[in-house]
Amino acid sequence: MEKTVEKTVEKTVEKILALLRSNSRITQKEIMSETRLSRRGVEWNLKELKKAGRIRRIGSDRSGNWEMLE
Repeated sequence: MEKTVEKTVEKTVEKILALLRSNSRITQKEIMSETRLSRRGVEWNLKELKKAGRIRRIGSDRSGNWEMLE
């Protein structure tokens, strides 16, 4: 069971990273729609990616964009 959860999280992270690569100005709402995650799920994943040093937000929440750090 644990491996399944790990793989699901990994797939979700890869999907979010692919979305950010294709559109650095993507909104959380758009990520929610593409990944079928809740708002909290998207927020948690983005927070974890930032903490891991894989992404960074440039500019404001409204008019900023995402930068890939990998």
